[in-house]
Amino acid sequence: MDHGTDLTRRRFLLGMGALSCCGVLGLPRLAFASAPTEKRLMVVILRGAMDGLGAIAPIKDPNYHAIRSKLALPDNTLLTLDGYFAMHSALKPIHALYGSKELLVLHAVSTPYRDRSHFDAQDLLENGSPRPHGLNTGWLGRTLQAMAGTKGLAVGPSVPLILQGSKQVQSWAPSVLPETDADFLSRVSYMYAADPMFGDALKEAGGMADVAKSNAVRGQRQFIDLMKNAASFMVKPDGARLATIDLAGWDTHAGQGTDNGRLPQALSVLAEGLNQFRTGMGAAWKDTAVLVVTEFGRTVRMNGTGGTDHGTGSVAFLLGGTVRGGQIIGEWPTLAENALYEGRDLYPANDMRSLQKAVLQQHLGLSADVVESTIFPDSRTSAAYGSLFTNA
Repeated sequence: MDHGTDLTRRRFLLGMGALSCCGVLGLPRLAFASAPTEKRLMVVILRGAMDGLGAIAPIKDPNYHAIRSKLALPDNTLLTLDGYFAMHSALKPIHALYGSKELLVLHAVSTPYRDRSHFDAQDLLENGSPRPHGLNTGWLGRTLQAMAGTKGLAVGPSVPLILQGSKQVQSWAPSVLPETDADFLSRVSYMYAADPMFGDALKEAGGMADVAKSNAVRGQRQFIDLMKNAASFMVKPDGARLATIDLAGWDTHAGQGTDNGRLPQALSVLAEGLNQFRTGMGAAWKDTAVLVVTEFGRTVRMNGTGGTDHGTGSVAFLLGGTVRGGQIIGEWPTLAENALYEGRDLYPANDMRSLQKAVLQQHLGLSADVVESTIFPDSRTSAAYGSLFTNA
């Protein structure tokens, strides 16, 4: 079998399917009406569930090294933060933003979801209600509706749920066919590993899988250029003010790694993309906030294939020119055995909505009443964090 030809054919078919849903090709002239606000918000969704402990390590937690075992980050992969927590060195392009107080970290964070399904968790993360499929519009789409005259942009082949609502949104994606998804390959291999027929076939197709994974890495790195392009749209005086973009590749069931592996690779891409976006925003960075979120975290302990399984608590990042950065916010539940959620996960001590509400109120200037009643309904028990922006 000609593996290269087969992969090319599959990528072509996948690409045609994506483009048929969107019809967006090339770099269009995005025609927006005059923007009513200079405040900008980019939401980056890390699809697949990022291991927060692999990104921001609680190196002074007395249980960290024992419970993480081979996934505990070695000293050569650590960048200091506040002494208790350290950042993975793959995130070096944004480490300086922590030092310049333009980046803050919220650890042990989760949405209200607890059942560990990617599909339901992502739906809840995007719809902004306490339940999967609780609303058929997205919280960023409803924010767009509350900000009269403001334009939204989905960076990708279609408009995801988070930005859907009553207002029309523009989407943009380059005319490049998507590569094979590494998360999909990992899930298929994991699912059929013990199957006598498909398991052997997958092993025989190992060479094809290696090529596919290489292509997936190359496709993931496209995120860096997408962020650069997103900045060029949002920096315009009449450009979009609310935008969203996805970065896949975080479902690290196998080969997660510490200094090398799938997680460091993904972290590097994320950091480079964020840095490109910040550079591209130029003087407008002072009016920009970037919120980086994922649907849930991963297990504290390593599994039998050198990875981690679906968990609960993870990490969120907030970046921006007026972010009150240089700090780790929220409560830390520790990694003690009796503090783990269901004996296996980082306890979700902090509610994602408290961070999201703070961004909407303090950065975009929305009233608490609008945020509580329209954008994040049934969330009054999760108060917005205070003083996350220097100009709030």
